[in-house]
Amino acid sequence: MIVIPAIDILDGKCVRLFQGDYARETVFSDSPADVALRWTEAGARWLHIVDLNAAKDGQFANPDSIEAILTAVDTPVELGGGIRTLEDAERVLTLGVQRIVLGTVALENPAIVAEAVRRWDDAVAVGIDARNGMVATHGWVETSDTPAVELARRLSDVGVSRFIYTDISRDGALTEPNFVAVKQFVEQIPAKVIASGGVATVDHLRRLSATGVEAAIVGRAIYTGAVDLVAAIRSIEL
Repeated sequence: MIVIPAIDILDGKCVRLFQGDYARETVFSDSPADVALRWTEAGARWLHIVDLNAAKDGQFANPDSIEAILTAVDTPVELGGGIRTLEDAERVLTLGVQRIVLGTVALENPAIVAEAVRRWDDAVAVGIDARNGMVATHGWVETSDTPAVELARRLSDVGVSRFIYTDISRDGALTEPNFVAVKQFVEQIPAKVIASGGVATVDHLRRLSATGVEAAIVGRAIYTGAVDLVAAIRSIEL
């Protein structure tokens, strides 16, 4: 299992939200590029970046920060947040992002996801963000009546080969991942799964590895020091 550090960008700064609440942000750095370099030097094999402004409003607000990250590191980057058209996807991939993460559009216009997969194949992942098992959209501000597993199955049928599954109630809370939900998701979806939300210890990463996920995203825990990224990578990946 791969350990992937998260870099969430809001108004040009590296922040963490508590359970996706924009009113409960903690700023960890004014330079997302410096943070990206730090995690790369710690041994990260991928970086998970989210444009929180775009996730909420659908308009790219942090292109300078994203380009600065891509310039600062050679580590592959996956980027999510506000990518809702094929033009958005092409623009991001042209910048040098290796993998795009489609979220809101996956529920609202799955035909765009199908076409994106046809064009870019494995460079496309879908973020399934769940609140009480239901898909949340628009930066987690809205919750649909569509079960997360149901949406993932539909999108698997059109060729999506990788999902990023986030339990919103655990995100940024430093409690523990929802291991039961993650395992059930993995077992019911014929695709690769990356888990996100709730990691607070290296043991949590070990337990996630046992669920069969391809990777786990770690956010607040590596910013607060609860998890040492170097030690986590050595323990889990090597």
